[in-house]
Amino acid sequence: MVSVRVLASGSKGNCALVASSRTRLLVDAGLSCRELLRRLLLCGEDPASVDAVLITHEHADHIAGLRVLARRLRVPIYLTGATYQEYQRCARDAAGQRVSLERHEPFRAGAGFQVGDISVLPFTIPHDAADPVGFTFHVEGIKLGICTDLGYMPASVRDHLRGCQVLMIESNHDLELLRGGPYPWSVKQRVMSRVGHLSNDALADFLTTDYDGSAEFLILAHLSEQNNHPEIARMTAERALGAQPGLFLQNRLLLAPQHEPAAAIRL
Repeated sequence: MVSVRVLASGSKGNCALVASSRTRLLVDAGLSCRELLRRLLLCGEDPASVDAVLITHEHADHIAGLRVLARRLRVPIYLTGATYQEYQRCARDAAGQRVSLERHEPFRAGAGFQVGDISVLPFTIPHDAADPVGFTFHVEGIKLGICTDLGYMPASVRDHLRGCQVLMIESNHDLELLRGGPYPWSVKQRVMSRVGHLSNDALADFLTTDYDGSAEFLILAHLSEQNNHPEIARMTAERALGAQPGLFLQNRLLLAPQHEPAAAIRL
């Protein structure tokens, strides 16, 4: 049994659980340790069963709970070298001292590694962080993809996402809501830039022109609460996927929630 469960997705914190029959991986730790553990228990998952934590990049909504979680779980923490350096530069303990991760496991984009029975392949994404990555996972003949926090979809990213049975991908903002919203213009420019976040329309363009349609489940993730609306994101994606109606059987176009865990996807 292979499963994916989004514990949180959005600007207030991100975390997902990728699991096989033998291995459990947390992807990102953007909520407090207490809240992450609470959500795992709410889902019937024993935190002690987590085998490793994988970090996509060092922004706070992806690492806010990492220091305490690493100390609590005592499992390997996988980060790229540049991400770890940036984490060490910014992270502080309660006394204001810089911190290190006891079980830091470095990796680099493009070089696969194994955790238990799950093969992990990190790949570079365009985002304004030190060394941001997305991940694909191969386990029990199934390919999963998690790709959020990217300003556009370069050919390399599109290639990595081909053949995923489950694809979690960013649909961050509606351009008109963002342009007319409350953010300062400098922040709007950052979000819309090629190292910002993927808009509903940019995702729709990918789904229309480059998406191979192989996913049994497509998860729209990292939706902005200020600059998007779930139904706008859903309808934009549905229009783009109009030529692939089979994707909508059994509610297979899903939206990742921010404030509660999503139902598990099991394959």
